[in-house]
Amino acid sequence: MSTDAPLRPTVDDLEELRIRLTAYCYRMLGNVADTDDAVQETILRAYRSLESYDPQRAKLTTWVHRIATNICLDLLRDARRRTRATDLGPARTGTTSAELGAPLSADHFVEPIPDSRVISATDPAEIVEQRLSVRYAFIAALQRLAPRQRAVLLLREVLSFSAEESAHIIGTTVPAVNSALQRARARLAKSPPETTEVFDPTDARQRQLLDDYVSAFEAHDMVALRRLLREDARSSMPPFAWWLEGRETILTVMGAADACDGDRLIPVPINGSPGFGQYRVGSDGVPRAFALLLVEVRENTVSHLVTFLGSQGRFREFGLPESVDPTA
Repeated sequence: MSTDAPLRPTVDDLEELRIRLTAYCYRMLGNVADTDDAVQETILRAYRSLESYDPQRAKLTTWVHRIATNICLDLLRDARRRTRATDLGPARTGTTSAELGAPLSADHFVEPIPDSRVISATDPAEIVEQRLSVRYAFIAALQRLAPRQRAVLLLREVLSFSAEESAHIIGTTVPAVNSALQRARARLAKSPPETTEVFDPTDARQRQLLDDYVSAFEAHDMVALRRLLREDARSSMPPFAWWLEGRETILTVMGAADACDGDRLIPVPINGSPGFGQYRVGSDGVPRAFALLLVEVRENTVSHLVTFLGSQGRFREFGLPESVDPTA
């Protein structure tokens, strides 16, 4: 009896792909709820079809990504294109947060995601590459592509599938894949995502910058914050379209408002970048979950602050406590 036939994959084999699938679906969809639904449906469909899977025709990862791609393309068919506040219009010139205006619906914006859900690598170099591919600016840039172009770009340039494998996954031809990839590259080249540093706990300079930011923010020290922000820094607060550009404008708004005075920060990587859980002191004196804060860094200075208002319900997902000891 021959023992050369490949072993049929198991449910455990599918589960081992969950983080990789989550990263792929998140890059495609830009929000967490749809990503979770897409990944769960992918694994469920794959499990139900294990008996018909032929390892001689396609690798397991190719087969599963075909299922995931079809699900994502279906979800994107009638979905609103998600973006960032900075892509919705010009920066506001006012210097008070009272000009926020009305919040937009949540489906306008790319949502944040914890590194633990999308980083599967253990090799340091691969971790850096995976963090680069889930950066907030990159995810927003991907949403500007047509869904099939987005899928082709991710399959070819992020996940390193061959043109033949990508054609099988998309359900098209190799020439069509190459054409879609060329169009996707050209579209991104017209408006490339900003270059920012990924979270690197081994980088002493980055650690010092983040430590200094925490100290300055918690002390409400505008002089210290001025040294940490780039001159062309930006600040945004989804779900509001309102955003600010320029260090002095940001500091004027932060300095004029006492809402953040007394807030606490706990570090946590967000979208492959540095970030924090922001805690606000309640009437009982206990700092409680308030918002996730993404900090984009360029040339060892803060280039963009994204405060995700209304995200306090997701702190546990990011491994953050819901409150902190006020005496700590």
